[in-house]
Amino acid sequence: MRAITVHPPNPNSIELRDVPEPAPEHGALLVEAIALGVCGTDREIIAGEYGEAPADNERLILGHESLGRVRDAPDDCGLKRGDHVVGIVRQPDPVPCVACAAGQWDMCRNGQYTEHGIKGLNGFGAERWRIDPAFAVKVDPALGLNAVLMEPASVVAKAWDHAHRLWRVADTPRRLLVTGAGPIGLLAALLGKQRGLDVHIYDRNKTGPKPEIAAALGATYHCDSVDELARLAADIVIECTGVPNVIATLLPQVTPDSLICLTGVGASRRSEFDIGLFNRSMVLNNGTVFGSVNANLRHYQMAADALARADTKWLSRLITRRVPLARFAEAFDHRKGDIKTVIEFAAA
Repeated sequence: MRAITVHPPNPNSIELRDVPEPAPEHGALLVEAIALGVCGTDREIIAGEYGEAPADNERLILGHESLGRVRDAPDDCGLKRGDHVVGIVRQPDPVPCVACAAGQWDMCRNGQYTEHGIKGLNGFGAERWRIDPAFAVKVDPALGLNAVLMEPASVVAKAWDHAHRLWRVADTPRRLLVTGAGPIGLLAALLGKQRGLDVHIYDRNKTGPKPEIAAALGATYHCDSVDELARLAADIVIECTGVPNVIATLLPQVTPDSLICLTGVGASRRSEFDIGLFNRSMVLNNGTVFGSVNANLRHYQMAADALARADTKWLSRLITRRVPLARFAEAFDHRKGDIKTVIEFAAA
């Protein structure tokens, strides 16, 4: 079978190769790939910035944003042939630590977790893949290709889960500011609208599909200076750009009892930042800043529910480019106007 592979940490080693069928010990659930989402993490692995192949192979099958169709399933596992599923990316460590033992492997404390397509486990960028049924999430087939958005949706579902746990005042939050209108940002905004919030999105793109997609969601789109966002007095800010100057501007602007969730991981660059002003603002406003990445089963289930309740036409607008497997390399070239690029393996 064909698979998209890399040889970490060697840069630019990506190849479409013939590889052996996945062995049964890699999971009792056999899945045929429908689609694979592409994100910045994949590009960083291709560039040799990180990535770890399985212990028994020098090459890593790439891909962690999956959508597949069950070909073979054990009896009484809750899944059957033909079901559409998404694979959970992170797997608990073998020790396990206290977090992994509690099913919160996204919060692994000793770093011995593995991640499909990233760290120590082959990914979902193959025509067929295997996984333990406990780490496969069933999705509504009516979503079609849109279900490939499940993994990024799980990341923002976790952000919302933690935000609700941290919210301390009696009434519910009213206004959300999302910085960055990529897949993570737009899905964060979607979950905000589903919670009844007044949603505002900031992105530097004045043209292209993003302003129209934000408007179709019922969100207010901003593309001028990030300094002007303070006047919004948002109760919750979900930062999805990872851009240092955006973060440095946002952090000191915390409003009373508000939360700022950082989800973006950008390039490491020096930026002017007044730590004294940040400290003063956080203390005097009872503010909270927290980071969030990855997800566990609960968050995938939250994401599945959010996608099932969303307008499928709106979701489909987030997938701006579809690339057949034979031209897989094109998918990793970020192009102007891209939001989510998907590699298609089979019809949904």
